[in-house]
Amino acid sequence: MNKIKTLTLVDDDDVFVFLTKKTIQETKLIELIKVFENGLDALNFLIDNKNDLDALPEIILLDLSMPIMNGWQFLDEYVKLYPSLGKKITIYICSSSISPDDITRAKSISAVSDYIIKPISKDKFIDMIKNL
Repeated sequence: MNKIKTLTLVDDDDVFVFLTKKTIQETKLIELIKVFENGLDALNFLIDNKNDLDALPEIILLDLSMPIMNGWQFLDEYVKLYPSLGKKITIYICSSSISPDDITRAKSISAVSDYIIKPISKDKFIDMIKNL
């Protein structure tokens, strides 16, 4: 299995971020994990680095409920930004919401690869990487 250079975690829950980073690090499949506490910071990073393919992540794990810019707002802006990005980025929504409406809405957005209910297990993460 190929190693992924960069994964971006967009979530404001410190406990989830800590545990998810540990889980991901245990797999030894990701070289670098970047963390943003809200969608706006993550979006600005993508905009600032849209021509730097090495800086852009291969994967984004996106929470829906965050301050400043939530996951839905991020996705609205990402869909507009995507054509100018020089790299395909796989987005997984990682949420504690089990609402069928959220799941259906997420799966209707072409930029979203899957909807994962928190927490992410090591096995689930490995499956995500295998499916890239």
